[in-house]
Amino acid sequence: MSRHHHVQTALDANEIIAHYKLAPHPEGGFYRRTYASEVQTFFLGSKRPVCTAILFLLKAGQYSRLHRIPQDEMWHFYLGDPLRLAIISPAGETNEIILGTDIAAGQLIQYNVPATSWFGASPARNSAFSLVGCTVAPGFCMDELELGEAEALLPLFPSARHLIEEFCPPHKNGQD
Repeated sequence: MSRHHHVQTALDANEIIAHYKLAPHPEGGFYRRTYASEVQTFFLGSKRPVCTAILFLLKAGQYSRLHRIPQDEMWHFYLGDPLRLAIISPAGETNEIILGTDIAAGQLIQYNVPATSWFGASPARNSAFSLVGCTVAPGFCMDELELGEAEALLPLFPSARHLIEEFCPPHKNGQD
């Protein structure tokens, strides 16, 4: 039995965006819905898929600005460099997670953000880009996406000022 050696060419962020036909996301970065279950359910008064999933890419310097949704959101690390996930719980507790493949360094390949938490993401220091997947159940509807505004969040979560200021400024939600 012979072994076949495959040389895998590394793609850059723009090639991945083109390959997967990713589009700008309102919270920052690029995405495309890749799955919506045919099975439907009712949640918050509307009919929707039981589960939805997207591919999501952030380039160095890009932010998924603080936002929240009414469901849990499971993040899955796929390609590129580590991703920093910043979370503010409804009680104001902060948490930062690094998604990536260096398990020995404490990086996680999967992490669940609890429903109604404020959260954002950005490639970790020295990361060129991060490609992740996000799965939401019951399925996500774009009209439920609530983008965080620093002026509203700072009085509610004063101990999370550092995350709010980093993940909410208007200049950090661009698509370039």
